[in-house]
Amino acid sequence: MVTVQECLSRKPAAVLSLRSSDTVHAALVMMRERKVRSILISEDGRLEGIVSQGDCAMKVLFHGLDAHKVLLDAIMTRKPMTVGLKDAIDHCMKIMAERRIRHLPVVSEDNTVLGMVSVGDVVKEIIRQQEQHIRYLETYIKGHTLEY
Repeated sequence: MVTVQECLSRKPAAVLSLRSSDTVHAALVMMRERKVRSILISEDGRLEGIVSQGDCAMKVLFHGLDAHKVLLDAIMTRKPMTVGLKDAIDHCMKIMAERRIRHLPVVSEDNTVLGMVSVGDVVKEIIRQQEQHIRYLETYIKGHTLEY
């Protein structure tokens, strides 16, 4: 069973976050520069919310609002679903599928932001697990084949 902690250990350590008082434009710039689709909103290291590209598009741009003026506080998803370091990747996949979300903030017990797991991260981990299992089975089969 692969945990969130193991998954995060394979990713860059930087946690991308902004403050709720930052603008939607600042979030879009960060998303473009870092090639991500979601940004965590935190205050003093504590998770406050999350903003996705979809939030920016549907809640701001679609309505013709100025992304330079709208604050993240106005569009962020407050108290998003989170996971902890000890949670299993399979658990993350279940949450994402049931709630139709693509990103899960990772927090400590005191709500300190530790990172984020995306659906892409989860899929990569599941593929990695399957590859390991296939190698194990191939080794087992080859090691137990009778040669004449």
